[in-house]
Amino acid sequence: MNTDKTPDLKAIARLAQLIATYAPHDGCFDLPIPGVRVFRSSAVDAEPINVMSQAGICLVAQGAKRVILGDKIYEYDPSRMVVYSMALPVEARVVEASRREPYLCLVMDMSPQKIAGLMQKVFPRGLPKTSDANGIHVGHSDQHIVAAAIRLIELLRTPKELQLLSELVLDEIFIRLLCSPLGASVAQIGAAESKTWKIVKAISWIRENYAELLNIEELARFVNMSESSFHRHFKSITSMSPVQFQKALRLQEAKSLMLSEMMDATTASLRVGYASPSQFSREYSRYFGKPPAQDVKAR
Repeated sequence: MNTDKTPDLKAIARLAQLIATYAPHDGCFDLPIPGVRVFRSSAVDAEPINVMSQAGICLVAQGAKRVILGDKIYEYDPSRMVVYSMALPVEARVVEASRREPYLCLVMDMSPQKIAGLMQKVFPRGLPKTSDANGIHVGHSDQHIVAAAIRLIELLRTPKELQLLSELVLDEIFIRLLCSPLGASVAQIGAAESKTWKIVKAISWIRENYAELLNIEELARFVNMSESSFHRHFKSITSMSPVQFQKALRLQEAKSLMLSEMMDATTASLRVGYASPSQFSREYSRYFGKPPAQDVKAR
């Protein structure tokens, strides 16, 4: 008999079939549902890829992935779902995939505003206490969430029902997530003035102002925390300091500029806030494993 913690293999196979339909070849594909996309990879990654994750839930239907955040390692597959509480610079690597059985996953973005609205229904008497202050949470794949995800993708076949029901099905998925063992931790991102909510707010500021000089004292004041408390909780949740977070964000943005706009390394480094191109080159090499020009040329 299936329990909430036991993957329904038939449902997982159906989810894989649907994802493969809307991800016909390797890559990431946006579905005509805001904040929902599918991903396919027919080979394992030879090396970890530095990416900026988005807040949301990821359901793997086939294959497996490993993510590193600071000194913490997270792995997920069809038996384990992953939830990102906030945008985080991570090292990601598909570790199980082949042409015959590609890595397939469904990603649904999640906002603090959405969680704040739903958690009042799930926790009308207040949030349960939790000691989990991580930015990434991995838990058992919930068969009810998988079933709702299947219904969400199947709505794509009926445009009128898609328009009427997609937001309701997404609400169901997030409500079931809040009701799961991960719920108390996930709810923290929607709880105004919680430590997690404050760090999410700080991360939003850093992302919008990544090229500016980072003043930790002012940022702590912005989220109504003492400097020491802010630094401690930021590192606890993201596994890096605010300065390290900003550096990762700058380097990833610089790489994006060089790839998408054919920008040279010096111009890109200045654009993202580096005063010294040589320092940028050193830090880029440490972060991505190759100097800027060599890394971009290899893409």
